[in-house]
Amino acid sequence: MKIKQDTKQFLFEEDRPFASCHASTVIAFPDGDLLVAYFAGSKEGNPDVGIWCSRRTNGSWSKPYLVADEPDLVHWNPVLFRRDDGQIVLHYKVGHPIPEWYTRVTVSNDDGKTWSKPVELVPGDIGGRGPVKNKLIQLQDGTWIAPASLEGRFWDAFADISPDQGLTWTASEPVPVLHEFEEEGEYPAGAELIRGKGIIQPTVWESEPGHVHMLARSTAGFIYRSDSSDSGRTWSPAYRTYLPNNNSGIDLARMDNGVLVLAYNPIGMYRGPRTPLLLSFSLDNGETWEQLKVLEGEYTSYSVPIEYGEFSYPAVIAQGNHIHVTYTWKRERIVCWSMELEFDES
Repeated sequence: MKIKQDTKQFLFEEDRPFASCHASTVIAFPDGDLLVAYFAGSKEGNPDVGIWCSRRTNGSWSKPYLVADEPDLVHWNPVLFRRDDGQIVLHYKVGHPIPEWYTRVTVSNDDGKTWSKPVELVPGDIGGRGPVKNKLIQLQDGTWIAPASLEGRFWDAFADISPDQGLTWTASEPVPVLHEFEEEGEYPAGAELIRGKGIIQPTVWESEPGHVHMLARSTAGFIYRSDSSDSGRTWSPAYRTYLPNNNSGIDLARMDNGVLVLAYNPIGMYRGPRTPLLLSFSLDNGETWEQLKVLEGEYTSYSVPIEYGEFSYPAVIAQGNHIHVTYTWKRERIVCWSMELEFDES
């Protein structure tokens, strides 16, 4: 597999209407146009942070426009999803501190120009239901699976499941892990010890009907994986992959031919530098990975980054033979890479 052609764009220029932005999410329209959302304001965690959008039409990006800004509420981690009928669903978190945030949902029936009044996704939720950073997916039977996580004393990943296209949600049990410093007897049989708080912000895919998999960010220096054979209701104990992780966000997309494309910072260091940002692919359902492209940053001969910017929190989607990747660029701007992939006929 190789990249046939690719294009890198900044969504907006340096004279943006906010000081800082982060945590982008992207959807594609049938004609190839894109819609990207992100949180932005003076600084992450401040009350003036809201949810903004940018739209790419015929290759050109609109000016950023504000879509969610509830007074005195901190806004976080938007997640876009386009339904089969064309309606766009936007989930995002509000509240502070993070362990006490909760999820809002709003919809657009005009391709993201206007949005409904936001409501709670799950009434009474504290801690965060629905997608926490990465996109939800629709299984072959129509079920929605939202990759979710909680950040309390320990970090835990789970799946939020909706059989009725977002009307109701049921949370799976947490992915079994053995947290460091957890009291003996509290952990599930077969669970693997994870240094630090645990795993969060999973990205999910379905390999065949009902078989769902996740990769998750961790505090242990590696990306962790879990698998489900019952459409996300129960999960195997999380197990370590050989992919390094710096306790920063990752995302993955499954192409129509089964190829997986993953964006991540390949740094196996807790709170390590969020650079470089790498795009890799897998031809065997995530068992092994090959480098496709370094999106930002460089390596030394010892695989230690030589520049210490921040290129982080990628979002990845697939559309036919095309891949779109958005990510944070130094907390100042959002980048979008669009690329067409070419596959060996053999």
